[in-house]
Amino acid sequence: MSRDVVVAKRYAKALFDIAQQQQVVAEVEDQLKLIVQAITSDSDVQKFLALPSVDAARKSELLRSVFADRVSYIVLNTLELLLANGRQNVVSDVYGAYVKIAGEALGQARATVYTAQALSEEELGNVAAQFSGLTGKKITAEQVVEPALLGGIQVRIGDRLYDGSLAGKLDRLQKSLNKRAL
Repeated sequence: MSRDVVVAKRYAKALFDIAQQQQVVAEVEDQLKLIVQAITSDSDVQKFLALPSVDAARKSELLRSVFADRVSYIVLNTLELLLANGRQNVVSDVYGAYVKIAGEALGQARATVYTAQALSEEELGNVAAQFSGLTGKKITAEQVVEPALLGGIQVRIGDRLYDGSLAGKLDRLQKSLNKRAL
């Protein structure tokens, strides 16, 4: 595990603890997502935040002017702390770690559902319900259309991949046949 990921987890855990005390866990997650999207979608902002010649106070000033009325003070303070410690490069990792920590604490998980063709909202809801029963967590599913799957479905929840795709079944069949041939 890289050092940045470890650092990001520490910041995320501290932010989660504060958000949980103030009962704003979901709001903080949404605010972090907004910040990550804003930063990653603009290469000029990324370059500005990465410049070592610009002091942390100016970087904080920029972020405050952009996000002051859109995010809570605990999120802004976390961002400023990241900037002050030269950790602006881990903002996305903090968001990812926060989502994971919050999900585990609240019995929730995010699933990415890969299919060859788009599913209806009802079908996606059924997949989420099926995996909620399997994992014992409330699953929030998002869909990714992946034509290379040919058919079937793959579901990624955290580090686990549930592969019910046609390509996956064919691959497992091939491995099985190869074992028998030896």
